[in-house]
Amino acid sequence: MGFRVVACRKSALALLAGALAITALAGSGANAEGDPTPPRKAAGKVLASGLDIPWGLDFLPSGAALVTERGSGKVYLIPKEGGRKRVVAEIPGVDPNAGEGGLLGLALSPRYRKDGLVYAYLTTDQDNRIVRFKLPRGSSKQPRGLTPLLTGIDRSSIHNGGRIAFGPDGLLYAGVGDAANPDVAQDRDALNGKILRINPKGGVPKANPFAGSPVYSFGHRNVQGLAWDKNGRLWASELGQNDKDEVNLIRAGNNYGWPLVEGKGDTEGGKFTNPQVTWSPAVSSPSGAAIRGKTLFVAALRGERLWKIPLKGNKAGEPKGTLQGSYGRLRTVEVAPDGSLWIATANGGDDRIVKLGR
Repeated sequence: MGFRVVACRKSALALLAGALAITALAGSGANAEGDPTPPRKAAGKVLASGLDIPWGLDFLPSGAALVTERGSGKVYLIPKEGGRKRVVAEIPGVDPNAGEGGLLGLALSPRYRKDGLVYAYLTTDQDNRIVRFKLPRGSSKQPRGLTPLLTGIDRSSIHNGGRIAFGPDGLLYAGVGDAANPDVAQDRDALNGKILRINPKGGVPKANPFAGSPVYSFGHRNVQGLAWDKNGRLWASELGQNDKDEVNLIRAGNNYGWPLVEGKGDTEGGKFTNPQVTWSPAVSSPSGAAIRGKTLFVAALRGERLWKIPLKGNKAGEPKGTLQGSYGRLRTVEVAPDGSLWIATANGGDDRIVKLGR
């Protein structure tokens, strides 16, 4: 199969450093992420600017945030109230020709105050992989103890997935794209086109639906948003192809249909699970997701807006858009410790981190 689930060891991961040559993907057949348009002013406080495709975002105990920059391999610290951003780490090995790949998702350990561990999803010149590390000390920018946890995820110029997040069970989840090979999404022995779940120290959780496999759900095209509601239900946003983007309610072991079904369709007697929400890629192309209270927020790339979706138990209501065209393409949305929303734009060149109040 070629992938490797790695139990964490103290030895550092040797990777080659590089900067990402950013490419824009156009055309409905590929979907999707679409072409940027200049943003216009809107409500919200700009906390940081001058970024180039920020991607992953998570919060330190202080309320400040760590943000990844896709092409440069840099991790920035953004103060809680905004101001001067600064580079706190540079992750080696990010492939300079990774297209939509690069330094993508980021998640802090649920026990960060004690263990200081940061997790990242990145594209190397050989694969996509999940690593963990500690922030550098002093003036150094080299991460300490950089260690692979899961390697051998197929990479491509498109459909790398990349979102990682810790669930309420303390396990690490990852949205993985089909790497432009749709059929792999139905292959349970492959990692691509899946949502994966691994232990924080590496290895496969015993409770995973398929013994010995990190696969948690399958039949996905390109999952880039993961969020849990107050009852521990996992919701995921997924980029479609020509017809329908999706929000899915994820259940362990379920098959979400790609490439046999796009959007809602024939479930073949329950073989496939239909999405809760669908849109045209022209108004969505969804990436990051976050839940505050009973509302699911989804950042849209081509749609250039923030979608607000009411959640009623295990059902999703009608989406309503906000910030349409205000900041251009939106990549990431996260709920800060103070309840505000932090949003990362994805226009290229002068991207921003924007804070929206409650």
